[in-house]
Amino acid sequence: MDRYRSDTVKQRSLRIAQIAPLYESLPPKLYGGTERIVHYLTEELVKQGHDVSLFASGDSITTAKLIACVDEGLRLKRNCNDPLAYHIIQLQKLNTCVHEFDILHFHTDYLHFPFSNTLKIPSVTTLHGRLDIPELQDVYNVFPYQNLISISQNQRLPIPQGNFIKTVYHGLPENLHHQGDGEGEYLAFLGRISPEKGVERAIEIALATNTKLKIAAKIDKADFAYYEKNIKLLLDHPLIEYIGEINEQQKTTFLGKAKALLFPIAWPEPFGLVMIEAMACGTPVIAFQNGSVPEIMENNVTGFVVNSVAEAIDAVSRLKYLSRGGIRRVFERRFTAAHMAENYVNVYHSLIDDTFKNVPRSSIPILNKPA
Repeated sequence: MDRYRSDTVKQRSLRIAQIAPLYESLPPKLYGGTERIVHYLTEELVKQGHDVSLFASGDSITTAKLIACVDEGLRLKRNCNDPLAYHIIQLQKLNTCVHEFDILHFHTDYLHFPFSNTLKIPSVTTLHGRLDIPELQDVYNVFPYQNLISISQNQRLPIPQGNFIKTVYHGLPENLHHQGDGEGEYLAFLGRISPEKGVERAIEIALATNTKLKIAAKIDKADFAYYEKNIKLLLDHPLIEYIGEINEQQKTTFLGKAKALLFPIAWPEPFGLVMIEAMACGTPVIAFQNGSVPEIMENNVTGFVVNSVAEAIDAVSRLKYLSRGGIRRVFERRFTAAHMAENYVNVYHSLIDDTFKNVPRSSIPILNKPA
């Protein structure tokens, strides 16, 4: 059970360090789910009156104080052979000013654990990726006291020894997307072309229902051989249209005009940001029951949770019974950036309070002391 409450409490403003991955700018120019969420969280915290410093790439755009750790996002940076080097620089930049913050919020996986493990200032780490990797067992056995945030309850399952203090679902700015009407009469696939994302299933569903499928997805270098062998020829069918990567502004139209988003994943998805992007557009989601899907989806309300291609094909015929306005209202109730930030602020205050309970009163610093 989570140790920290999720109710919204009016509390003092904080000096917060947000430590982001450096692979993409904030916000990302194209693909980049983690960086996108860190951006939305940072901007919402500033909006709520907190003093936020963002440790990120220099081409990031933010209303927080930007501490640039590399000139541009590493994925698009030319001749970058060792991205780890810039993350070490990032930790050193943080080290020089760590005393200026009330709370440190890391989004850099476990890289910082040896550093944050020695600090007296409270810190918390949101884990954004999959945790069913064998080597992670050893990491979390060695670091059992790191404060961890999961992005779904399902994400936690592979490392029960992890010190998870809360699950905080992702959120989007309420006005980032608007409700569409599905007039495009096509199915949508948005994300990456990779084995775990299941684009072959999406194509199979589209062809079986004689429905156009638009694929807006990036192809990582690691997945290029898979694309060449398994996907490339499938894109030649007249019902299949490959668009490539799209930016945030293009998503509103792409998702809003779609009959439904297909999310035929074949892996334990930690969250699935595209599901709530579709909800923000009022677009139903047909999602395979893996990972976080049963937590994020409200079956028969925001779409359909299925267990096979056959069930997905049947779900396409039932889309007409769903309310796009109702789907949008679920997004507004559960998945806004404001709601996400409020949950994190409650965690911050609880961690700070817990830290101060364990030190002598005379040694407690005065938070937000006037200059």
